[in-house]
Amino acid sequence: MAIGLAVKGETERYNGRMTTFVILSCMMAAMGGVLFGYDIGISGGVTSMEPFLRKFFPEVYTKVKEDSKISNYCKFDSQLLTAFTSSLYIAGLIATFFASSVTRAFGRRPSMLAGGAAFLGGAALGGAALNVYMLIFGRILLGVGVGFANQSVPLYLSEMAPPQYRGGIDAGFHVFISIGVLSANLINFGTEKIKGDWGWRISLMMAAVPASILTLGAILLPETPNSLITQNNDHKKAMAMLQKIRGTTNVQAEFDDLINASVVSKTVDHPFRKIVERKYRPQLVMAIAIPFFQQVTGINVVSFYAPLLFRAIGLGESASLMSVVVIGLVGTIASIMTMMIVDRLGRRVMFMVGGILMFISQLMVGGILAVKLGDHCGLSTCYAYLVLVLICIYIVGFGWSWGPVGWLVPSEIFQLEIRSIGQSIVVAVGFLFIFIIAQTFLSMLCHFKSGIFFFFGGWVAVMTVFIYFLLPETKNIPIEQMNRVWMEHWFWKRFVGEGNKERKLDVAVVMGSSL
Repeated sequence: MAIGLAVKGETERYNGRMTTFVILSCMMAAMGGVLFGYDIGISGGVTSMEPFLRKFFPEVYTKVKEDSKISNYCKFDSQLLTAFTSSLYIAGLIATFFASSVTRAFGRRPSMLAGGAAFLGGAALGGAALNVYMLIFGRILLGVGVGFANQSVPLYLSEMAPPQYRGGIDAGFHVFISIGVLSANLINFGTEKIKGDWGWRISLMMAAVPASILTLGAILLPETPNSLITQNNDHKKAMAMLQKIRGTTNVQAEFDDLINASVVSKTVDHPFRKIVERKYRPQLVMAIAIPFFQQVTGINVVSFYAPLLFRAIGLGESASLMSVVVIGLVGTIASIMTMMIVDRLGRRVMFMVGGILMFISQLMVGGILAVKLGDHCGLSTCYAYLVLVLICIYIVGFGWSWGPVGWLVPSEIFQLEIRSIGQSIVVAVGFLFIFIIAQTFLSMLCHFKSGIFFFFGGWVAVMTVFIYFLLPETKNIPIEQMNRVWMEHWFWKRFVGEGNKERKLDVAVVMGSSL
């Protein structure tokens, strides 16, 4: 049985190199990843700060400080506290479908601009919050910003990148997410020492910095050639842009593929109806399965609640925040390594190696907590730091697999006619399960206790098997030729064979009618 196939030969048809123009454009666009990462890191940190808890969540503060009878696993169990964290993601889920329409109708840049502007408003409102309702409304605005950014930025990166470097460029989005998490952790570690309310306010308001950069960048960035062809039918301008980003005038083969993809795209009036057709079944399955699996790795549990988790197992407030800084640094380094090697080793290898590391480390953390951490006593310092080391190993596994590669693969597998709605489904499914997990995790921790790590470890085993059997290799395949990997896959070829003939017929009919 041919489990995974790599299609070779097409990249040689395309000319071009990695240009400084592409690198700078993609770095600016990838600031959308910093927005997402900063929010993930900052929310977990401020919810462990005592002035923040005392002002907005006094019941939780009382349980942490005064209730010695409550279980270590249940101290932070509050639906209002989790609503603060998870409200962003339900807003992002809804916003991403509006972003799909904007991206399809007006291009990638307007969606990035809307995302940056909404995030700016949310940062200002959160930093100035006087009550919990103002705080949560600010989170909703942040969610709108992240929804627009996460929908448009990965598409922008995939379309700007040369095929042979697309994996590294797209993995850069997760590198910037990791940089956002690390920045938030460092800021939290510093602001925790500020007396009164100014510490958490500064942490929340500093989100305006990456939002400002993305907003300004969206004004200055060029539009992708794919978008120029689709939106304006301006072939001369699109050709000039393609030549500029590839650093050569010999781009006719790639340009012809963009034209053909655009022709098919313009025959589609209802993208959602299109993507549920049988010939797009593999893309639809991946659009749902990959973001679902990405969330049930347990990564956002670690990201959101790591400070609370470390406090629960016996570390102090400052030590907890410092531990999260270490985790953020490890995650950033792992993501940079992936950016450098994913186009050489391939997507499947990264998924498999990372999955094994995550599975083993989660089982070991769960085992230590089950044996050594009771309901009312903390871990010894030695075991607390051993848990920290194991979580760092888990973060390395995620940084090699479901972090960057979980964003990369969905951004490169869709044909142009379903690309915008496909990415919206990816983001929406991700937000839906982030919301569910964020809203339920503290209750799950209270009831499952150490079993929570076995729960997520089991899901890691399932997703690793899924990748082994059902995901074909996509490295070095031009984005407008990606349908070929499904046609040559042992399982998916039964769905896409006839659909590919129909797609070629669509191109021929439309091209013929235009002559």
